[in-house]
Amino acid sequence: MRLGSARQDDFEINVISLIDVLLTLLMFFVMTTTFVQHSAMKVTLPEASETAGEPQREALVVMVDADGRYFVDNNEVLNPALDTLKEAIARVAGADRERPVVLRADAASRHQAVVTAMDALGQLGFTRLSIATTRAKDAAGKPAGP
Repeated sequence: MRLGSARQDDFEINVISLIDVLLTLLMFFVMTTTFVQHSAMKVTLPEASETAGEPQREALVVMVDADGRYFVDNNEVLNPALDTLKEAIARVAGADRERPVVLRADAASRHQAVVTAMDALGQLGFTRLSIATTRAKDAAGKPAGP
């Protein structure tokens, strides 16, 4: 029998090494995770503060109205198909593919209608395309710029 002081061993869990392992795993997962934000993209459309001067040569004018109808030099293209638009442009322009082209699209027109007109011009070989814009206005309603 022991009559002296009984020695009790205090049992301790060393959590420092456990914390080190957990922090290492946390850093690994943070570094390898990709943060995707699909709906955060916002598009701000540009405004033109300057308008280009008149071209030296007479330009071919292709217009797209708000309803998606096409006009080539003020003549309406009755069928809005790509092939019909290409035929109308080729008939008016002739063989001159270096002629400058001005695309006048209504602000409320569908994007697809404008892309179709650009596609028709590109397939025919026109390389000098300008998109007509209006001068942007400042907060007071006056045209911007000098």
